[in-house]
Amino acid sequence: MTEPTDSPAWPTSPAAERNKDPILDVLCGALPGRASVLELASGTGQHAAHFAAAQPGWAWQPTEADTSALPYIDARCAGLANVRPALALDVLARPWAAALGAFDAVYCANLIHIAPWATCAALMQGAAQHLVPGGVLVLYGPFLVQGETVAPGNTAFDLDLRLRNAQWGLRLLTDVVREAQRVGLLFEQRVAMPSNNLTLVFRRGERTGR
Repeated sequence: MTEPTDSPAWPTSPAAERNKDPILDVLCGALPGRASVLELASGTGQHAAHFAAAQPGWAWQPTEADTSALPYIDARCAGLANVRPALALDVLARPWAAALGAFDAVYCANLIHIAPWATCAALMQGAAQHLVPGGVLVLYGPFLVQGETVAPGNTAFDLDLRLRNAQWGLRLLTDVVREAQRVGLLFEQRVAMPSNNLTLVFRRGERTGR
């Protein structure tokens, strides 16, 4: 299955272009060859198109709170039979629609540091409710790790975010893990990524946040 060719008219994220292959490597290790995946905050749709083209056995459901982005996501993923039409989904609008159904995986990149802290709890609650038992939640982005030196670039990025919005900022890994554990998502893996980012893998146990 071939990834669609981008149109100059579609919004494009240079960061998504740079990180798509390292993230795909982690996803291939965390997900089975056949899986249904709910993506939160799909943005430009670059990840959806790239991952779905690379893994035809993954049924990919993109979502985005910004409804103006939905047509671009659909256009970028046109021709990929394993990508469903993008849906409007605001992570903070709880509960998420029951019609979403259940998924083997929930994937989200670069969201919780550019959103209010309440977004983290809402994301964990929604993921716990829409993951099948044993399903995985995969988060990508910059995090602060207690007891470890913060890269200068992440320090500057955190300051910039907080100046732009006092509710934004890089999140402590321990705080994120705590929110996951509250709803029965067990912290399974931390993978170092390029540009001082991390990919975190959580797995749904028997208890959920319902």
